[in-house]
Amino acid sequence: MDTRKRRDAMRRILGGEGCIRPGIVFDPLSVRIAESLGYEAGMIPGSDVALSVLGDPDIALVTMSEFVDQVHRMTRASSLPLIADGDHGYGNAINVRRFVRELETVGLCAVTIEDTELPAAFGTTQNRLIPIDEAQGKLRAALSGRDDPSFIVVGRTNLGLAQGGLNEAIARVRAFEETGVDAIFVQGVKTRAELENLTGAVTLPFVMPKPGPDFDDDTYLASRGVRIAFPSGTKPMTAAIGAAHQALVAQRPGGGYLAANHSELMRHLTNAAEYEQARRQYLSAPSKDRTLS
Repeated sequence: MDTRKRRDAMRRILGGEGCIRPGIVFDPLSVRIAESLGYEAGMIPGSDVALSVLGDPDIALVTMSEFVDQVHRMTRASSLPLIADGDHGYGNAINVRRFVRELETVGLCAVTIEDTELPAAFGTTQNRLIPIDEAQGKLRAALSGRDDPSFIVVGRTNLGLAQGGLNEAIARVRAFEETGVDAIFVQGVKTRAELENLTGAVTLPFVMPKPGPDFDDDTYLASRGVRIAFPSGTKPMTAAIGAAHQALVAQRPGGGYLAANHSELMRHLTNAAEYEQARRQYLSAPSKDRTLS
């Protein structure tokens, strides 16, 4: 495993002039499939790690060691450069520093660290962003955690969660650039105008999901500094789960759970209703008229 070659390849992508579509991968075989098809890089979504390791929804239940172990299984199976969705870095800034050290050790090329408050805080109905200065601290800690300067740290934020909208998102990406991170990831971009405002605010390359048909043109994305754009559509793991379900249904005619659609199937398989009930029961604030005994 020549880790340095992989990381140099990923840095050439970020430092280049084009925009690539990485293969979305979730286990050793999917990485090998992507490599055999000629993908330049692979992306490991945090939600796919949650599904492959626990079979649970993507609600920050996976531990740092479980995440790192899954990444290691994938890096040792192929020479494809991989970038992983590191969520919140599994804790505060000190945890993030250790997280990066662990990922660097197992041969990962790049990781995104986001400013979402995870796990969900008590009394909240949706995820929210941590303060900008705290996010900067986590990113600086991530950078200090690497021994290999070729390891890539990507600062991530979510336009859809920014209470101040686009202006706040711009302030966040500028603050991220100040920390010295290698690239920026912004979730929730819906229009070209939003993208152009964000990419125009910093000099760093961008990594982003492709949110809709306005972003099908890779030449346009490249002109805005987007170097890695995740493809839209059905993810390989989603397709694999659907195929496995169909095969098992065929082997057992008339038995088992038959879902009306894939969304219903995933909710059933991941026990989504159970977790939603637990969230309401344990994370919701008590009624004002409740008395303590």
